[in-house]
Amino acid sequence: MKIKPIRNEADYKKALERLEVIFDARRGTEEGDELEILSILIDKYESEHFPIGMPDPISAINFRMEQMGLKQKDLVEMIGFKSRVSEIMNKKRKLTLEMIRKLNINLKIPTEVLIQDY
Repeated sequence: MKIKPIRNEADYKKALERLEVIFDARRGTEEGDELEILSILIDKYESEHFPIGMPDPISAINFRMEQMGLKQKDLVEMIGFKSRVSEIMNKKRKLTLEMIRKLNINLKIPTEVLIQDY
């Protein structure tokens, strides 16, 4: 097992190639240990060099609605009147703290996503 830090794109590619070779290694074996350590190093490199930003609140709501098979009318209980739901979803009105709380509880969207500016 020869593991070193991933410092650049070439190291990253080598690490991915090695990961592919040992991907099915059994836990507790030397290759299994290498797989575990290599996975951590690759994850750290990817987090630093290929960060994935959070979606804007309305995109997150739309995505969750699609996942749950909801329509805009289903948001009335969480947001208010049908017209208010339309204004929110068209980004003409901002979410209030109370709306954020209800969306977080009912749709399980993290508050960190919902409180972002849009």
